[in-house]
Amino acid sequence: MNVPPSNRLPRMLRIRMPGIVLMLAVIASAAPAQPPRLNFSHLRHLTETISLDGENVDIVHVYANAPDYIWQEAADAGPEGVACVDDAARAAVLYLRHYEITQSRQSLSHATALLRFVLKMQSADGQFFNFVRKDHSINTTGRTSIKSFGWWAARGLWALGTGYRVLQTADPAFAHTLKAAIDKALPHVNALLSRFGVTDTIAGYVVPRWLPYDSGADVTAELVLGLADYYAAAPDTALRSVIEKLAAGMMLMQNGTRSTPPYGVHRSWETRWHMWGNSQTQALATAGRVLGNGTLLASAEREGAGFYIRLLVDGFIKEWDLASADPPQRYEQIAYAIRPMAVGFIRLYEATGNERYLAMAGLAGSWLCGNNIVHLPMYDPATGRCFDGIRDSVTVNRNSGAESTIEALATLAEIERFPRAAAFLAFKRVTSGNDGRTSTVLFADDRGNQVTLAIDLASGESTLK
Repeated sequence: MNVPPSNRLPRMLRIRMPGIVLMLAVIASAAPAQPPRLNFSHLRHLTETISLDGENVDIVHVYANAPDYIWQEAADAGPEGVACVDDAARAAVLYLRHYEITQSRQSLSHATALLRFVLKMQSADGQFFNFVRKDHSINTTGRTSIKSFGWWAARGLWALGTGYRVLQTADPAFAHTLKAAIDKALPHVNALLSRFGVTDTIAGYVVPRWLPYDSGADVTAELVLGLADYYAAAPDTALRSVIEKLAAGMMLMQNGTRSTPPYGVHRSWETRWHMWGNSQTQALATAGRVLGNGTLLASAEREGAGFYIRLLVDGFIKEWDLASADPPQRYEQIAYAIRPMAVGFIRLYEATGNERYLAMAGLAGSWLCGNNIVHLPMYDPATGRCFDGIRDSVTVNRNSGAESTIEALATLAEIERFPRAAAFLAFKRVTSGNDGRTSTVLFADDRGNQVTLAIDLASGESTLK
């Protein structure tokens, strides 16, 4: 890697770890800072304060379409509404993390207002509704909003768990309210675990039946992220057992090794994998660190050092049915697919101290900055917008809704904490090749720095140099 002496120390740091060798420039502490990429302007444009059941709360409007980015109502599955727990919860987690990183009181205030909305959407029995309509009534009948314990409940608990951990010091009284809501939901988690150990086999793949939607390892990962944060703030033997049983189901959905197909991938549901929202590496690395459980961490590393690195070399894909002879689908690609991978690498670094993962996080996140099939930045730091996706090899969806905006900001907030990771956001794919023994890709930035990521196809060992 060529490092101009004007802003980097002229020496190399060589790191050897199982499965990968890194040669990284050591960034000088006096190096000029990159312009900040985080811009919350568009997220705040999507945010509205409303009165819900007599209390002021914040919602995040689901869609905003180009070119004027005026709020749009969701109607993908029939009349849904203008805002949902799915987006408010992920925005709350973003603001809570930004508060932790920067101590921004404004971010803390935004997080609290969003958490109040999440609390209002929890039913008396501990389950969650998802959408509010334009008149600010709760949609209790739509299939993407009906009271249940699935995706929006998992995301709600992620926000509540992170909120409880962060707000214990900043706002103890509100943290106590969050704790009560979490405890009200836990019986539904325990109901899932009543089937612990029950499995099926589908096309040769073992499928656990004690996860949401029977085998939803993807939604389980976001649930575990919330429970792990809750445990970190309030350790409890019973809660530890719950997390480990959910993690056992996720790990049962993992197949392959670093050198054998499908290279440590965590399936999303039954025999299928999809890149969006597949947060198992992030969740298992987080829970492994919090619980001191090496098995969970090893599972996260198996996917990160195996499958994820192959995605960096071979290119991102949308979804893949492992039991089908059909090739993986490559499109549509979205920011919600980038965050689990990039932040998963960050969590692996935090759990292991292995700096190799910082470079991988930056390369994964570089999709947002133009390292993608259309060679265009998907995130605009001037406005804070993130485009809603890449539809095919030439077409960008230039709308900018809540999900894409929040997921992009969450990715960049984590990467920019680490200069070594942030440096790789500027790299783009130049050439790639496969000679039957090694698969390689050359990345370069606009200042002439270059790195080559290579995979030995026999051993699965990877090098970045």
